[in-house]
Amino acid sequence: MDLFLCKTCGGSQILDVIDPETLYRDYIYLSTSSMGLSDHFKSYACSVHTKLGLQSSDLVVDIGSNDGTLLGHFKTLGTKVIGVEPAREIAKQAIESGIPTYPEFFNSSFANRIRQERGKAKLVTMNNLFANVDDIDSVVDGISDLLNHNGVFVFETFYFLDYVQNLVFDFMYHEHLSYFSVCPLSEYFSKKNMEIFDIERVSTKGGSLRCFVQFKNGPYSKAAIVDKMMGNERKAGLFQNGKLLENFRDRIRRCGDWLHYRLDQYQKDGKSIVGFGASATTTTFVYHYGLQDRFDYLVDDNPAKQHTLSPGCHLRVFPSSMLYENNPDVVVIIAWRYADAIIQANQAFLIGGGTFIVPLPEPRIISKNDAQAV
Repeated sequence: MDLFLCKTCGGSQILDVIDPETLYRDYIYLSTSSMGLSDHFKSYACSVHTKLGLQSSDLVVDIGSNDGTLLGHFKTLGTKVIGVEPAREIAKQAIESGIPTYPEFFNSSFANRIRQERGKAKLVTMNNLFANVDDIDSVVDGISDLLNHNGVFVFETFYFLDYVQNLVFDFMYHEHLSYFSVCPLSEYFSKKNMEIFDIERVSTKGGSLRCFVQFKNGPYSKAAIVDKMMGNERKAGLFQNGKLLENFRDRIRRCGDWLHYRLDQYQKDGKSIVGFGASATTTTFVYHYGLQDRFDYLVDDNPAKQHTLSPGCHLRVFPSSMLYENNPDVVVIIAWRYADAIIQANQAFLIGGGTFIVPLPEPRIISKNDAQAV
């Protein structure tokens, strides 16, 4: 995969697109499997409910609703809810948990069906999915048709400037087609007779945006943060030149060189090395750095990943309890954004003489002397 930056609009994307029918009909990822995401969605629902003054008569539609975690919180707050989730088995689970869910892909034609059957929506949400859509026009046109005149579209997506500055390069994989920043988003919605009127910064996915979009001349005043963030993007040189991205590339290389040097030393000393984390980001990380033959196996706390094989290089995946059954010498925390929580939960591994390596964004080694200090 290669990441491209459009010199005309400033948008960034990969060009390799997989048929969504192949990707999402048998999708296994659940919102509840990501550390802290359920609490994040609870806070999200409460905040948006208050900000928009939602009433019991208002309809909330979540596109890519997964297991209904977010909608469950909106339902608890008293609003009407509808989910749209193409992964049939996950949609079935959501329905069984009390969240009405269409097991379909959302587009402009399907929006008409929802509107006819359920009426117009006050709020449409789309979280960590907008970047996964190839035909954005059809989705946004559908959202525009589905919203009532003072309705709001709220979406969360990882933020391209944070992606670069925080070195979250392993978040580039086949599902993530677009890498959004505020300037190109603002220009895009303007062409759809819509506007971003507010933005909130959130910490998920290595740095994300929560964007609030309404029709032009809608009821909500434009917050100062929108123009401020666009100014910051231009000042950082995200669009005007390639220096920021060249520095991004060089930092990725330096971290890889450091990691290979350390692993060479451990392997020369006969140390056993495993990786912690078996998500899609692991595949990007392992292949980009050429680590296929470095790890004896992987561990992961998600039961759905355990006793499987990683894509391509077929590394075995075990529960994290294997750290204590097999006592490896070194654990590279590939799920580095959760490094502190992983280390805190595995103090016994450190006390027993094990070593953690956190490879990004600034490489560090955690050993017995650091136990209980995280």
